[in-house]
Amino acid sequence: MTAITAELVPERDVTYGRSPLAHFASDVRVLTKRSIARIRREPETLANVTFMPVIFILMFAYVFGGAILLPGHGSYHEYLIGGMLGMGLAQTAPGVAVALVTDMSTGLMDRFRSLPMSRWAVLVARSIAELLTQLIGAAVVVCVGLAIGWRVHTGVGDVAEALALSLLFGYAFTWAGVCLGMVLRSPEAAQQLGFILFLPLTFVSNAFVPTQGMPSWLQAVADWNPLSALAAACRHLFGNPDPAATVQVWPMQHPVLSVFLWSGALLAVFAPLAVHLYRRKSLA
Repeated sequence: MTAITAELVPERDVTYGRSPLAHFASDVRVLTKRSIARIRREPETLANVTFMPVIFILMFAYVFGGAILLPGHGSYHEYLIGGMLGMGLAQTAPGVAVALVTDMSTGLMDRFRSLPMSRWAVLVARSIAELLTQLIGAAVVVCVGLAIGWRVHTGVGDVAEALALSLLFGYAFTWAGVCLGMVLRSPEAAQQLGFILFLPLTFVSNAFVPTQGMPSWLQAVADWNPLSALAAACRHLFGNPDPAATVQVWPMQHPVLSVFLWSGALLAVFAPLAVHLYRRKSLA
């Protein structure tokens, strides 16, 4: 058994004769089904990826959009959807933090830690379940965008690449929410702190307005914001208005590559950190 395999999975299941990787995959499958079953019982938990994107799209398209001028005077409705994809996916991070804190406060995590299962499996299953909710959120954004006049001016391959890139970033960002859930003690604190940390990340970006109109110090922050790179990448791949293309900053000139690098960095930092925090709680 390699060192990586030993890290990911428990010892061989002598009861059923399964290999460590098969045991790990089985744990992930069972725990993912458990999270999805919970969503079926409590569909209101999908409000952050269903109702919230609809509210934000309609509000910005018809309330604030008329006051926002784009460089080059493109369609604001088409500009908006690229940013909404990033915002909708990022907003799942506070939700996963609340869900994990709730599980810990009810003693469910203590029961998981007492079972012979991989520490990675518990958190990987939660992240996969969140990825499925992000798929729903992306579908909602696309449908509402089409309803308000958003159109794609590129090919099917570009659209698939944009959606895959968005889901990759959303999955990586989920692990930041997992870490947040590991360090907080109450669902209320997770909800409030998630709002404080993640909402400014969305608005200090080009998700809703071009960064060219911001003060120079704030524009520098917004241009290096990973959500700005994601929005610019989606607009580029959709063929929508993309004022960020004229900003001479590396992430705005290479938005697709920038999103890949940000996603890799988020996974490399937060996934191992989340498992470390989970193990530390099991020893407390």
